[in-house]
Amino acid sequence: MRGPRGVAAADGGPVPDRRRWVVLAVGMLAMTAGCAFQFGLPYLIPALRDEGLSLGQAGLLAACPTVGLVLTLAAWGSAADRWGERWVLAGGLGLAGLVLLAAPAVRGTAALGGCFVLAGAAGASAHASSGRLILGWFPARERGVAMGLRQTSLPLGMAVAAVLLPRTAAHGRGTALAVLGAMSVTAALLVVVAVRDPARPARDAVERTGSPYRTPVLWRLHGAAMLLVVPQFVVAAFALVLLVDERGWAPSTAGALLACVQVGGAGARLASGRWSDVVGSRTGPMRVLALVTAGALAALTVCVLTGSPVATVALVVTGVLTVSTNGLSFTAVAEYAGTGWAGRALGIHATVQNTVASCVPPLAAQLIGAGGFGLAYGLTVALPLLAAALVPAELRPPDAVRAPGPAGGSVLGPAAGAGSVTGAGTVSGVGPAAGAGPGLPGGRRPAPRT
Repeated sequence: MRGPRGVAAADGGPVPDRRRWVVLAVGMLAMTAGCAFQFGLPYLIPALRDEGLSLGQAGLLAACPTVGLVLTLAAWGSAADRWGERWVLAGGLGLAGLVLLAAPAVRGTAALGGCFVLAGAAGASAHASSGRLILGWFPARERGVAMGLRQTSLPLGMAVAAVLLPRTAAHGRGTALAVLGAMSVTAALLVVVAVRDPARPARDAVERTGSPYRTPVLWRLHGAAMLLVVPQFVVAAFALVLLVDERGWAPSTAGALLACVQVGGAGARLASGRWSDVVGSRTGPMRVLALVTAGALAALTVCVLTGSPVATVALVVTGVLTVSTNGLSFTAVAEYAGTGWAGRALGIHATVQNTVASCVPPLAAQLIGAGGFGLAYGLTVALPLLAAALVPAELRPPDAVRAPGPAGGSVLGPAAGAGSVTGAGTVSGVGPAAGAGPGLPGGRRPAPRT
């Protein structure tokens, strides 16, 4: 399979290859399969308790895949930078599927937990490599929407788990795990068949340009995303409790409403990605949405403290807004890091977010228990404001990380092939769909590897 040639498009880059949408679709399927077991195992807790486990033991088992995920995200990103996305994505997800298929045969809670940690560690490959595929295959003018679609894989994976696991677990825990394993193996095979790596700069060019972490830009993006994760999980983790305990809703009705919030959150990711594509900036919309999120949290706090009847509306709006910046931060990180460092940078970014996300619910539970929901929401208002101040004004790689390109040209960006950066804050010219690095003689572009 050969990539797009250097046919000029209206924006000066090569004409995008239509196969990029196939690559995106398969990458989304792989992410969805991975997220189904990484974040969906809580739906197995009733079945685990039926086997005699305590609630604490079952909850610990459900958290094991996330532990493995956090431990290996950066390593998988580095592997994708070095050896390519296709085999890293397929290999990690396939290994995770095989572990899940073998898990029903193990005996003992500790051994089962070990299987879940290993499956989460292997499946983490999907998070770094699927984002890197978007950087390589999509032009800057479409990358926000593409990354927004990719980020919907998490709620989709949890939705798949919510539908499948309780029903399959009725036939035994082993059946449920076999379904999850088969999903991962199938997704891995689809990746092998349908995905091709985008073009990338030569390894020596990447080494000449050095690490993008020599400047504070990526650190600021990681920090801003970390701050924005806190209100997201404070709201989402206890929304059901608020509706049932404080507002008197039936659990089934509250669950249906929160499912709608998940759908709205997916739509918000797509809308913010499209907005960033139109205005040519990831950080501008990210900053605005952070400020709007702070306002929504303040309104929710006031509604909860005063017992206002519109508190439920405020909860829904805030739940949607708190996830709206997620895709923007990942896109900004990948674009600034460039094709030589995107995998590692995305792995570090996801590690930071998942580590913070795992710490928020127990801390928030203590706050809610001590002072109520109003206190917990009120204390988070300042975090999006700090995030807005921390988001870089633009993503212009410094001159210090420029490296000479072939034929007297130049490679611009912290990693060779990062493309040029506009003053508006968007990076253009990355990957086969927007010029993966400098052009070849005669205006041609490197083709994706087969």
